[in-house]
Amino acid sequence: MDMTGTRAPYSSVLAGGGILLSVLAYLAAGTATGVVLLTSSATLVALGIILLARRLRRQSDDRRLSQALSNFLAHDGIASFRETPDGEIAERNAAAAADFGGNGRTLSEVLGGVVAAPAPILNRLRIAAGRDGVAQEDVVTARGHLRILAHRTGAGGILWRIDGIGERAQATRPGDQIGLPMMVASAAGNVLFMNEALRQLLGARVGTLQAVFTRLPVHGGEIRELQTAAGRRRVLVAEVARPGQRRDLFLIPVPDEMGGRDGAGLGAAAVLPVALLLLARDGSVIEANAAARALIGEVVAGTALPDLLDGPGRPVADWIADAVAGRAEGRPEVLRLRRSEADAFLQVTLSRTMTPEGTGLIAILSDATQLKTLEAQFVQSQKMQAIGQLAGGIAHDFNNLLTAIKGHCDLLLLRRSQSDPDYADLMQINHNANRAASLVGQLLAFSRKQTLRPRVLDLREALADLAHLLNRLVGENIRLVLAHDPDLRPIRADRRQLEQVIMNLVVNARDAMAAGGTIRITTANLRLEEELRRDRATVPAGDYVLVSVADEGTGIAPERIEKIFEPFFTTKRQGEGTGLGLSMAYGIVKQTGGFIFCDSRPGEGTTFRLYFPAHAADEAAEPDPDTTPARPSAPAPVRRGNATILLVEDEAPVRAFAARALRMRGYAVFEADCGEAALALLEDLSLSFDVFVTDVIMPGLDGPTWVRRALEGRPATRVVFISGYAEDSIAETRDRVPNSVFLPKPFSLADLIRTVQDQLGQEPPAADSVQGAGGAGAQAAGDGQSSAA
Repeated sequence: MDMTGTRAPYSSVLAGGGILLSVLAYLAAGTATGVVLLTSSATLVALGIILLARRLRRQSDDRRLSQALSNFLAHDGIASFRETPDGEIAERNAAAAADFGGNGRTLSEVLGGVVAAPAPILNRLRIAAGRDGVAQEDVVTARGHLRILAHRTGAGGILWRIDGIGERAQATRPGDQIGLPMMVASAAGNVLFMNEALRQLLGARVGTLQAVFTRLPVHGGEIRELQTAAGRRRVLVAEVARPGQRRDLFLIPVPDEMGGRDGAGLGAAAVLPVALLLLARDGSVIEANAAARALIGEVVAGTALPDLLDGPGRPVADWIADAVAGRAEGRPEVLRLRRSEADAFLQVTLSRTMTPEGTGLIAILSDATQLKTLEAQFVQSQKMQAIGQLAGGIAHDFNNLLTAIKGHCDLLLLRRSQSDPDYADLMQINHNANRAASLVGQLLAFSRKQTLRPRVLDLREALADLAHLLNRLVGENIRLVLAHDPDLRPIRADRRQLEQVIMNLVVNARDAMAAGGTIRITTANLRLEEELRRDRATVPAGDYVLVSVADEGTGIAPERIEKIFEPFFTTKRQGEGTGLGLSMAYGIVKQTGGFIFCDSRPGEGTTFRLYFPAHAADEAAEPDPDTTPARPSAPAPVRRGNATILLVEDEAPVRAFAARALRMRGYAVFEADCGEAALALLEDLSLSFDVFVTDVIMPGLDGPTWVRRALEGRPATRVVFISGYAEDSIAETRDRVPNSVFLPKPFSLADLIRTVQDQLGQEPPAADSVQGAGGAGAQAAGDGQSSAA
């Protein structure tokens, strides 16, 4: 707070007090009191002189500041006022006198005719300026937008500057530079600005789009009717998006308001920031504005529209004829730009208008390349998703069939020795059933529904172990080269599935090099500082391990490269391949969390690049149970003797095989064909079950649902879920079922017996006990079947 006004009296008082003390000291001369009074008198006089000097210096500074402010205001083009601490106007410049007049003792009086209730606004700004030194506020007035600025001055007053920003902002609107009606609209449909041409057309200022157009919503490229002061008028709406969800809407009059026979083509519309073409009735270009030329390149007058754009699925001449006749007016079409080397698409809307040659067309163009790309991505995604669902469903049904085929084949093999004449035929059936199971596994891999066992692994070690097999696959005239980053980071993946991916890529590379060559497999660490976008995929920024498989083969044609990951697509001759190798590789890589891309040039070779998320370098690789010898463990203590099993399976052949296999191993088996039948069987509390073996997907109650109900009364029972779908599809529900394991179809007799024995925690029954227990098991099973039925 400025204390200048209070220091002058203080200096006078101090000086007077010093003189009085000097008189008293003179009267008490020669005494100790006189000395004290004299000292005090000198101190007060000195303080008074210091305060007086400071006051005179401040007054000099204030005079210089006041003179500087006066000089500044005299040359300032913005209306400015200097206000004293008591709120009165001490000075105003020429701009202020011109804008607000020369009358008014206070700023509130000056602004009273322009701003409604200016006093609260000014008080807020005074307080803020006193606290922060400067403050500003924008207000809406009859003149437009005003910006009021308050600056604290050293003399304790306020310097006010009032800037008419609204007038200047409106004067620079693009709509005021052209003769076409235009407006700025908000996302909520409010009209934020109208140029003078639109105000004259409508006859008044309006506040909403609903007051302008007879029908909402309004989009660019549409023909709409306006209710104007002179009646209804048709206009073509051209739209330019602005930041903050605002839109510039330009209204182009049609049909007979644009130029006429004596007009100059597009006229005022030529300066619009919207791409426009003026066409003759035969589709030849009369004029293109600057925005259109920037979008499609230079256009020579007389160029036919079909020479610029590919037709909309029918002859362009027919489309133009329909537009001229009014049958296709205002209906947008997405066309491909012929002149562009890359794919570029335009949305084109044709509307009738008058040209210097008579009735013609005006075409409004907008870039639809991104929209078309997104559409293609969506269609491809939907197609792949549909194929994936189909593949998953087919795989499920085939797994049921293969389980029955393999299972009954195993039962027949149990009763035949290798010298039996039928043994070779049965082994052939078993072998082909396994091949079919592998094919189904590829379908599941493509649909990303196969069961993976991901582990942290070192790619260098995995590929080194695979190199011997790969060398046998490629043959003698092809050289296989492996190159690894010495500091390669580990990844988390299913080793067997990853090996299958590499084998498929190497086999494809081999087949592409009939005359021989080199296949290079390289690994490297890669860090993406920003996301990578390519081939309709986005790879997030981060650390990756890059695996490249490159060949020197024939390459892939550009029109085929987008289809190589689709199932059953192959360039090989009939019988040489299934077309599932790359689709399986794609599914495995995606399910692992990675990305796969292909680069190829015909005659130069092909390179597949696989991106896998990298794991911490200090994270040790996990042992693979398929390659690590298992340690023997003591079986869990359970009751000995024949266990009782409830088998629930809706597929009769699978149920028949599983029941026979379990009974042959000495187990008592009860059967049910659905979850409801199983729960009905469990109502007999005299029956005790050790294991539930159940299918997952069944009509009515599914496996996890009926099992959870059954475990409420039998919590100690163990569960084996079997399914033709992947384990991941039921992982969430299975995790909520205690003491449960998963056995995927197709399974063999040995797989089923081993899984049940693992759940029971017991050693396999002795061979001599199998025959003795068969009768009792069969009898119990027979009782169970009748009960379930």
